[in-house]
Amino acid sequence: MKVVYVLLILGLLNHHNFQAIAQKEPYLFNDSHFHLTNYIQEGPSIKKFLELMGDDVGRVALFGIPLQQTWAYGNSGDFAPTYYLESDAPLYYYSFTDTHIALEYLSLSERDKKRFDPMITGFNPADMYAADHIKRVLVAFPGVFTGIGEFTIHKEFVSPKVAGETASLTNPALDRIMETCAETGLLVIIHNDIDIPFQKDGKEAVYYRQMVDMVKRHPNTNIIWAHTGLGRVVHPLRDTRGVMRPERNPNHLELIEETLSNPDYSNLYFDISWDEVAKYVVSNPENIEATAKLIEKFPDRILFGTDVVAPRDKAMYMGVYKSYQPLWEKLNPEVREKVLKGNFERLFDQAAEKVRKWEKENVK
Repeated sequence: MKVVYVLLILGLLNHHNFQAIAQKEPYLFNDSHFHLTNYIQEGPSIKKFLELMGDDVGRVALFGIPLQQTWAYGNSGDFAPTYYLESDAPLYYYSFTDTHIALEYLSLSERDKKRFDPMITGFNPADMYAADHIKRVLVAFPGVFTGIGEFTIHKEFVSPKVAGETASLTNPALDRIMETCAETGLLVIIHNDIDIPFQKDGKEAVYYRQMVDMVKRHPNTNIIWAHTGLGRVVHPLRDTRGVMRPERNPNHLELIEETLSNPDYSNLYFDISWDEVAKYVVSNPENIEATAKLIEKFPDRILFGTDVVAPRDKAMYMGVYKSYQPLWEKLNPEVREKVLKGNFERLFDQAAEKVRKWEKENVK
């Protein structure tokens, strides 16, 4: 502050520059996609995570993981799997995750609560009763939750492991969930691979049409499509290097552009969370340029999230943000601020206001 004062005295800062400094937010980003716990429901306490956020992160969409990895002794013996790729045993839905997230949030001071937007995840999207679970959580913990998700419909390696009925974009249970979110105002974060693994070029992404049709059926529900539909082996163009290949028509970014241009999907947003997605984007200058052009064409529809799971330290948590640095440098400052901060605040604030209104009218 003393430095700024001296510079003002010397006339080295004009009034406009001083205003820019005064209005600049001190944090780097808001995180639209963060898992406090992992696939065995372990992770740092929320107060420990606050220390990792420090002054670098403003607000965080806070959720656990709705699936629990089974430790089947007959499968892995004394080895206790902590990740879904470490065992052939099934995954099952773990509803207590919502209570855990709520209690962690409620342990905070009123000031620190403002930095988190908790999300409901502990439901089975193939269960017609899932919508009832979501309302029960709102009633049990009024004033806490802002949305639902991240929850999964189609996900490479994960979906085949989930016990019970396979989730589907055409299941009426999912429609019932979306109708509940429209009623309550809850924001939705959904993981749905845009395609099946190893699909050949020249064919439309298998799950794309079902996904956008679902979005169109629920125009009053704001939906964030996690990772723009990509995965470890669901590549932008089925290219292991993530290189833009013209023989695919349309390619991934063109498909996203087509979607964002369609008024039928005006309630749909995309997040560019996950280090796997970052690898595709920054893999070469062409990809960085094409991604930046898409974002600058639709600056209000893209959000940044880390998708970090149960971080051990600050370096692990900040890694995804830093890996995107070539993209941040490519975007103009106004657009970059929207992707990193403004879009989060607009969507989550709108949702919180609607949910609190619903709770006031429905929770005794």
